[in-house]
Amino acid sequence: MGEITSVIIVGGGPSGLSTAAYLHHLSIPYTLLEREDCFASLWQKYTYDRVHLHLAKRFSQLPLMPIPSNYPTYLSRTLFLRYLNDYVSHFEIAPKYARKVEMASFDGLEWEVGVRNLDSGDFEVYRSRFLVVATGDACDVSIPEVDGLGSFPGEFMPVQEWQEIALDLANCGAKTSIVVRSSMHVISRGMAYAGLVLLKYLPLNWVDSIVTMMSKVVYGDLTKYGIQRPEEGPFALKVKSGKYPVIDCGTLHKIKSGEVQVLPAGIKSINGSEVCFENGKEYPFEVIIFATGFKRSTKEWLRSDDDLLNDDGFPKKTFPADHWKGGENGVYFVGLARRGLYGAAMDAQNIAHHINNLISYT
Repeated sequence: MGEITSVIIVGGGPSGLSTAAYLHHLSIPYTLLEREDCFASLWQKYTYDRVHLHLAKRFSQLPLMPIPSNYPTYLSRTLFLRYLNDYVSHFEIAPKYARKVEMASFDGLEWEVGVRNLDSGDFEVYRSRFLVVATGDACDVSIPEVDGLGSFPGEFMPVQEWQEIALDLANCGAKTSIVVRSSMHVISRGMAYAGLVLLKYLPLNWVDSIVTMMSKVVYGDLTKYGIQRPEEGPFALKVKSGKYPVIDCGTLHKIKSGEVQVLPAGIKSINGSEVCFENGKEYPFEVIIFATGFKRSTKEWLRSDDDLLNDDGFPKKTFPADHWKGGENGVYFVGLARRGLYGAAMDAQNIAHHINNLISYT
């Protein structure tokens, strides 16, 4: 039969922890499955020490437990992990680690989730009335296929935050180049904070106009440095495509001073140490760092007749609709609306209350 519970949560990042905490608060039993050997693995294992939250703590805290008032407005990686550790302890969250979900299907009454125990190699089965997908929008690092990459004699690796990597490398004296293929908004932490506050009182297009104007006043014309601004505003673009504006922490100063070079054309091919670009130019490099985003594997294991996910692994329902509610078979999505930690916290609250109401009336 396998292990039976009321709710299965897949993913032990902030989204999964938020959902677990709210279910605990409502006394609803659950099982949390995490394929890594720790919770919040992106923060614990795949970010570097200098990383800080780009949004103020009021927009970054998980539900039911505010970030301590004596913490700074923008938390460092160390402080955020301390907060997450306290959060897990407070809500008695005990994930089952090293569990990779290989299939999840609904038989008309309950969900059956097949899991590979990565420690023992055993195949385990879990059953529940409800399934919460909390795998996040940064599930698996994506490295593009580049012709000739295998011939590159140097080191190549994936990272999550290109702009801070470029800044760190430049600060250490490395000759650094950034490949920027698409347009992007560049704003400061203060602009992001102001925009989020203004969204409570003003229409989105007004806020976008204000923040874009602030960016132009502070940073000037960036086209001369190879950076194009999108036609759509930063918040509209985030809602539509999930593309975040770049939060500048000092990289633009390095770009303007020439310490960091912007290459505005994509990589066409690699021939040994020479990297060939789409504009016909070639440059030699010793190291290539891919900050090319993430892909999601959810669609590979979530089997549903409702066709809930698009080709990118995101729910077809988008914010502000009931994006967190998958369908009528008890599946939910938390943190997949590309609205950051604040949005994930709201998803978790909505999901937990929805499940509680369904349980109360059955």
